Amino acid sequence: MSPKVSKEHLAKRRAKILNAAKQVFIEHGYERTTMKLVMDAADVSRGGLYQYFSNKEDLYEALLEADLSEAVSATEETLETEVKSHWNLLKQKMFGEDGKPDDEMDPMAPSNLEFFITGRNDSRRRKYGHERYKLGLKLYANVIIAGQQTGEFSSKHDGELIAKSIVSFIDGLALDGAILPKEEIQLKEQSVLFLEYLKAVLEVKEE
Repeated sequence: MSPKVSKEHLAKRRAKILNAAKQVFIEHGYERTTMKLVMDAADVSRGGLYQYFSNKEDLYEALLEADLSEAVSATEETLETEVKSHWNLLKQKMFGEDGKPDDEMDPMAPSNLEFFITGRNDSRRRKYGHERYKLGLKLYANVIIAGQQTGEFSSKHDGELIAKSIVSFIDGLALDGAILPKEEIQLKEQSVLFLEYLKAVLEVKEE
């Protein structure tokens, strides 16, 4: 009889595979990554990898789901407490903990684009892309609507529509980042300018 493996051990091994896979996708991109490359990077057997993920698509969806779901859950928890500044919280969700734009693109952005663009005619991937879009939209809309409800933000414009403009901006930068030289994109400068747009639309007072 084979020994029982605890749920905690299985969760840790799954997390180890996901962490290794993320680095492989960053290095090779979605299309060029193989399950063999992930096996080698995670130092697991074929059976050990397929115990958790049936194919590369399944593995990539798990990666996408983990990052975004955690972000949405963390935001919802934060909004249940007394938020001093919804504007600062919104910037953190867009640009990281310090809420400041920089010239660093999300290293997974090129692979994300490959995943969705190459699978745009696949019904499963289109469905998943739509679900992910709604989840990303929720991340920003929750903060904006909460800020509108407290009076920190203007309610002149629909909160969800503003959130859609954020998603479109970020996705557009990701597309540019996949095909253009970094210096040509001016990521930081564009992001600072976009913040000024948001500040005007939401009628944010001086910080």
